[in-house]
Amino acid sequence: MPKISIIIPTYNESQHLSLLLSDLSSFNEDIEIIVVDCNSEDKTRDIANIYKANLYKSKKKSRGLQLNIGAKKAKGEWFIFLHADSRFGQDWLKKVKAEIKYNENLIYFFRFKVYNNKIIYRFLEIFVNFRSFIFKEPYGDQGLIINRKTYFKNKGYKKMPLMEDLDFIKRLKNNVQLKMLNIPIYTSSRKWEKTNIIFQALKNWNLRKRWLRGESIESLYVDYYKN
Repeated sequence: MPKISIIIPTYNESQHLSLLLSDLSSFNEDIEIIVVDCNSEDKTRDIANIYKANLYKSKKKSRGLQLNIGAKKAKGEWFIFLHADSRFGQDWLKKVKAEIKYNENLIYFFRFKVYNNKIIYRFLEIFVNFRSFIFKEPYGDQGLIINRKTYFKNKGYKKMPLMEDLDFIKRLKNNVQLKMLNIPIYTSSRKWEKTNIIFQALKNWNLRKRWLRGESIESLYVDYYKN
């Protein structure tokens, strides 16, 4: 059985998935790579096959559902959940393995970095990492490293198209300690490039507030992807 299963949900992610799988391709010992795709219309599935990832299909475009499908198919003792537009530096997996061997009851996440040289993103990184370190509430683009026993004991990700990361972390915080690793994960700046960073942060904060008040995921989903 592989030590670590890396689970990646996708929908039309050929441009970014190829970069991530290229980063992962040098770590083919003791890990399995799982891609759960939802009817991509580009070359996403072809790229997954080229890199010999284990490819599964989801009938619905729902990141929570796709992550849960991947977890149920995974064979590893540990799960690493990643977004398709993530990137890593050298030796990251070696460092992760060094951390998780000491305590299987902890849940880990990465230090947030943006794959863009603009100075404004350095301020965003400081804010996100400070918030994550203090409140232990990482978002999905910071990755999540969790032992399979802990994952299933806490019933995993719900079948939600949005807020699946916040929902899971909220439930985990009641039972398990989370730790931010001093290992960077680089995420694409694409979701901030089409709008103002401050505006996007306020939009995300407002959506989270509405979700906590009990507003339906369907209405939040429509507003999140509204241009």
